Parts: sequence; C-alpha cells; structure tokens
Amino acid sequence: MINITFPDGQKRQYEKGTTALDIARSISHGLAKKVISAKVNGEVWEATRPINQDARLQLLTWDDKDGKMTFWHSSAHLMAEALEAIYPGVKFGTGPATESGFYYDVDPGDHVISSDDFPKIEQKMMELARQKNEYVRKPISLEEAVEFFKEKGDEYKLELLEKRKEEEADITLYQQGEFIDLCRGPHVPDTGYIKAVKLTNVAGAYWQGDENRQQMTRVYGISFPKQKELDEYLVMIEEAKKRDHRKLGAELELFMFSDRVGQGLPMWLPKGFQLRDRLMNFLRREQEKRGYQLVITPHIGKKDLYVTSGHWEKYGEDSFRPISTPKEGEEFMLKPMNCPHHCEIYGNRPHSYRDLPLRIAEFGTVYRYEQSGELHGLSRVRGFTQDDAHIFCTPEQVKEEFLNVLDLTKVVLSKMGFENFTAQISLRDPETPEKYIGTDENWRNAENAIIQATKESGLQTTTELGEAAFYGPKLDFMVKDALGRSWQLGTIQVDYNLPDRFELEYIGADNQPHRPVMIHRAPFGSMERFISILIEHTGGKFPLWLAPDQFAVLPISDRFNDFAARIEKELGVYDIRGYIDSRSEKIGRKIRDTEMKKVPFMLIVGEKEEESGTVSVRRQGEGDIGTMAVAEFAGYFQAQLD
Repeated sequence: MINITFPDGQKRQYEKGTTALDIARSISHGLAKKVISAKVNGEVWEATRPINQDARLQLLTWDDKDGKMTFWHSSAHLMAEALEAIYPGVKFGTGPATESGFYYDVDPGDHVISSDDFPKIEQKMMELARQKNEYVRKPISLEEAVEFFKEKGDEYKLELLEKRKEEEADITLYQQGEFIDLCRGPHVPDTGYIKAVKLTNVAGAYWQGDENRQQMTRVYGISFPKQKELDEYLVMIEEAKKRDHRKLGAELELFMFSDRVGQGLPMWLPKGFQLRDRLMNFLRREQEKRGYQLVITPHIGKKDLYVTSGHWEKYGEDSFRPISTPKEGEEFMLKPMNCPHHCEIYGNRPHSYRDLPLRIAEFGTVYRYEQSGELHGLSRVRGFTQDDAHIFCTPEQVKEEFLNVLDLTKVVLSKMGFENFTAQISLRDPETPEKYIGTDENWRNAENAIIQATKESGLQTTTELGEAAFYGPKLDFMVKDALGRSWQLGTIQVDYNLPDRFELEYIGADNQPHRPVMIHRAPFGSMERFISILIEHTGGKFPLWLAPDQFAVLPISDRFNDFAARIEKELGVYDIRGYIDSRSEKIGRKIRDTEMKKVPFMLIVGEKEEESGTVSVRRQGEGDIGTMAVAEFAGYFQAQLD
C-alpha cells in the first residue's frame, strides 16, 4: 500500500500502482470525468500513469492552469497526427502548449500550409479525436529513439535527442493511434477528451529560434473540452480584435513604432505621453504617502554589476547587449533591470537600523533582447519602463512592509478598474536547485514571509512551485479583464540573496552589522505592458480622470469658434482638459469622429448656446444629457470623477 496526501492535508491509502484516475474514481465518477492530469509530488503526470510510492497528489481539471496546458499539449500532438495524415513526409520540430492554446513547428517539405487549409486540418483532427485513441507513454533508450527517428528520416527530432544526450535526460515517446512523437509529456488519457478545435494562425519560425537555421511553418491552434466553450471563445476573440491595443493605440494617437528606430521600441505620442504621465503621477503620489524616495539610475551598467547580482550568470546573452570601451578596457551593458543599481545606492552610505525601512523608487527604463517574432505591440517590447521600487528593511520589518505593498497594489488595481484578481505565490522548485541562488535558510525565510503575510491579509492565493525568481519567491497578481482574460499584473518579491551578494549592511541595536532584507515591487509591472492591457480592458474608454482629452467643444459652424475658445478657457480654470474641433465639417461628422476618439464629453455650441452662455452636453456612448452652464457642467464632471 502507498500513502496519498491530498492538497487539504488528508491522507488515504491505495494499492501500489494505482493511478490518479483510479483515485479520482474512488472519490466520485463525476470528478473522474473532469480529471485531465495530476500533480504527483509537484510534477505534472498523466492521470493514467501508475504511482508506485507515497506521494502528494493534486488532481488537475480544465479549471487548473496545468490541466489546460496538458490538454493543449495533447492537442498539439493531435494536430501533428492530422498533419502527417494530410501531408505525407512532413517533419516535426517542437509542439508546446502556450498560455492561450498550442502550436507545432513543422517542416512541410514540398507542401505549403496556409490558413485556407485550416478547415480540412480541423476536420481531420476531430475525426481522429472521435477514435478515442489512448495517449500511451513509452520509456525508451536513447539508442532506440535515435534508431526510430533515423528510420523515419526526421533530423529535427535527432537534433533534440542529441541535446537530451548532453542533459542525460530520460527519453520517452508518446503514441496515439498510428502517430508516435518524442515528448516528455504529460497528456490527457485519450483523444476523445478533445471535443472542439480551432486553428488560429500560421506563421514562419526559425528552427530553434536561430535566424541562420531552417525556416519552419508554425501552426497555432486552440482546443476545448466542450463545443460551447469554443463558441464563447470565438465571440470573445471577435471582441478582442475590436479592443486590440495596437489598433486602438493608432486610432487614439497614443503611440507608434518605426522600423527606422527599431522593432520593439515604442514612441509615445502627445496623447499617449499624457496618459502615461498621469499614471506615473498617480503612483508617485501614492508612493510619497508611503514614504518612498525617488531616484534615477543610468540606462547602462558595467558587466561586473550584473555578475555580482547573478543576473549575468542566469540570463547572459539572452538579456544583455554589450557596449565596449576599448581604450579603457571596460564593458557596459544596456540595463535590463534596476535592482543592482538600487543595491549600489543603498551601499552608498552606512545605515543604522533606525534608518530602515529605506524605500527607493524609480520609473526606470530597461532593455531586453526579444526575438522579432515574439514582439507584440506594447505588450512585448525591447525597451520598457518599470515602476520599480526596492525596500531595504530588517527581518522583523518584512511582514509589515510586505502588507504595505499589498495595500498599495490593491489601491492601484482598484483605481484602474481591475476588481477581479487573484494572487499567485511563486516558490522555488526544490528539485531544481541549480536554477536559484542563495542558501536554503534564506529561501525558507523569504517563502515563509510571503505565505504568512498573504494569510494575514486574507488575500485569495494559489501556489506554484518553480515559478520563483532566481533570487527569491514572489507574489504575482493575476487580473481578469473585461473579456475574462487573465493577465499577470504587478509583482512583489522577497529577497534575502542580493543583499548577501552586494554585502549590504546596517548596524543593529546590538551595535553589530546585519544584512537587510530586500523587497522588490512593481504594481504596474511595466508601463508599456500595463497600458496595453488597460487599453484592451477599457476598449480605449479610459477612466475619466485618466482620459487624455476629457471633452471636445464642437462648434456648429465657424462663426462660433470664438465662443468655443471661451468655453475651453473657462473649463481650464476647473482643471478639465480638452480641445476644440474647429474643422469646417458638419456637426454630425464631428460627433461621429469624437465618438471614435472615445472622448468622454462633447460640448456642442451654436447660436442658442452662445446667447444663453451654455453648452449642450453629450456623453460618449450615451448621447444627449442636457444643456448646462459651464459652472454647472464642471460640477457634474467633478461628480463623475468621484
């Protein structure tokens, strides 16, 4: 018999060799129908894989992130099987699950795969799914795997096997029906779990991300356990297209990109600057209330700085791009993060325990290399600004400071209209210690600090192993937007390790030197990504306080432009910002154009309004709300702000 421990701490005994699916059936047949895969001692397994020793077990369903990833990875294999049936001789690279579905990189040989082919591929996938073929896990020796793929003539899998040889990794094949693939797994029990599929895109992708290698065809898709869920997804996608921040960003004249400047390097236009600046000013005021001090650090740093912090070892060429000075023999890097610079600021002078906590904040612009195929509007860029801060405190102050940062993050999300969110505690994976720096004691202290603080706050949380930063555990805020999509916004990290590496100290009450603890936090995350999500969440209809233009004065004809200018000036006294549409256009056209620009209020002026000193007010998306004097409108406007 073996002991199985469930997430709530309950333990049950089962026969050795039982599976997660067997255990689910022993609880209820309804639960068993929902189980997609399982976490066994923190590792995701097939629900049909035998468990031969005592284990911690979490049953995973479609509602769990890892359950979805299992489902979508299985769907990638199903798509590969369909492609092999339709395009004989096709060769396969890698086919992972993603945050929103799956893809497979394939070499179609003489065939060309386009979106016109999607219906027949989808039809074949569903035909294969209905066969309910089991996904069978087959452990195999490296030599046998090499022989199999040599015979098949798939050089891509042979190259992947060479890497596995270097890693000394176990080799497994998976088979469903007649299709066999090299894969670590896991998968759903059988293809019948997949009830609905939709291929979404086809694009070029270099093998292994190397632009000097073979260009492959990347086919993207998404799948669901119910047709109804696919139908709802397609409706959401259509709405998402209307809200795409790249489309709205251009229409609202917020930001632009230029190939001459470079891919992934956004430029903020005047209205976008106003939006961004108001967000930053809002956070500055909130930080000042909480005792933060603002700093500015350079856009580059010496390589030694990042070697000391550990970032160079962990990220190296993936994040850093060198700037050399041959005469001085020094090497500088474009700054990919702010924390090492803030460590240097802390170390600039001696500190006593009476000085702590020291809260250092910066809107720091950083640069990271992203492959061109991964760039996406503002949400994935090469240069971005973090609303970064680092709190240096004593171990006794960690919980209180963490709770203060929690409060600040909640204030920020609420102010932006993000009311639906959860938080994820990301811990290190004890099975892969090489991914992290620092002692076990430091990690225990940091992880306990986050767990205790979140419990005390009453915040709803989930826990993920292996998602911690290399220097410390973190709390990530997972926000749902107006379309129900989840985004990671804002992060708080507890770090005992960078103070060690930078040999930071404070003099304690015992007159002895001690190490401070460092809390990293960024409520927005990055200004660029946050604004991209905010645009899509609001559909460009920003909260009134944040809108770049809060009103537009629309004169019925040119002869009322002077009166419109007077209205604009009067509203400026009330600190309400806007503009005059003085074009020689009909009023209907002006109203339509202003609606498209998402301007909250339209103030229409003509002969009647000029004579009475009033404005006819229209609210964006609502229509006429009446005629008001300027002071009356200002009062109404202020009430809407509140």
